[in-house]
Amino acid sequence: QVQLVESGGGLVQAGGSLSVSCTASGRTLRSYNMGWFRQAPGKEREFVAGIRWNGDTTYYADSVKGRFTISRDNAKNTVYLQMNSLKSEDTAVYYCAAGVVGRRTYDYWGQGTQVTVSS
Repeated sequence: QVQLVESGGGLVQAGGSLSVSCTASGRTLRSYNMGWFRQAPGKEREFVAGIRWNGDTTYYADSVKGRFTISRDNAKNTVYLQMNSLKSEDTAVYYCAAGVVGRRTYDYWGQGTQVTVSS
């Protein structure tokens, strides 16, 4: 089993940048595809970005494409989400998730980190 801990959230002005990280313990991240999700107040959790276990392919929600970048460093057991040109609608709790390679679901979730964008 893998444990995920997000960090790096905070308050930023609209148009600014912020980076959040997700560090794993318990097992190596090399066995997992990774994703970032977010949930805003009163809304359902939504997919933000994903990256395959070896980093060769990334996926983005249309709402963040061109502004957010997901990356990973398997040697550090860490996944990153760089967020640029932030908008107030990006305000949410951001969660990282791990999915076993070969499965279509995310099996493990972090506790989330708050990102607040002020307009």
